[in-house]
Amino acid sequence: MFEIIPNWHPIFVHFTVALLSLAAGLFVVTPFVKSPLKEQWQIVARWALWFGAGFTIVTGLTGLYAYNTVAHDTPSHLAMTDHRNWAIATITLFLALAIWSIIWARKNKPLGTAFVVCIAIAGGILASTAWHGGEVVYRYGLGVMSLPKAEGEGNSHLHSEGNDHGNNVNQRMEGGHSDHDTVRDIDADGMDTMMNDGDNDHAH
Repeated sequence: MFEIIPNWHPIFVHFTVALLSLAAGLFVVTPFVKSPLKEQWQIVARWALWFGAGFTIVTGLTGLYAYNTVAHDTPSHLAMTDHRNWAIATITLFLALAIWSIIWARKNKPLGTAFVVCIAIAGGILASTAWHGGEVVYRYGLGVMSLPKAEGEGNSHLHSEGNDHGNNVNQRMEGGHSDHDTVRDIDADGMDTMMNDGDNDHAH
């Protein structure tokens, strides 16, 4: 088995977030929909919830593995623990909702308002969990093996003076006419030609 560096968690988490977000969104919106597609939306919502619940088990296990193996310092440990706690709440809620919907589906009973309210709350907790996960990676750099070393010109996208994509424009302008100057020159030549032709017509 090949190794995913640094771990498998980033792969499975995207399936979990996508499927459970789709399920929560459809369950919340469908009761207000008056369309022949309403029943199909309910079916999609159930399958997205069931598959998402399955993925969230794998996501949770790989997340725990990452929690215990990824190198970190004290501030990032606190952020990582916060993310883990939100994730445990998310997994617990969605597994319970999946079991709830399976039981009601086997009984051929429609899911009521209580279920919709619960899955809306679970969707909000899912969003918070995902946000905390993003904080762990992008603010604290957890699980990042290396960062690109910014050196030389043209590596910054901040459009600051002397260190952005504008250098290419400046180089073109220093070496000759810019594209806009060329257009202006063509327009000027065209105007001169038209004026000269007009003067010639009046001369005749």
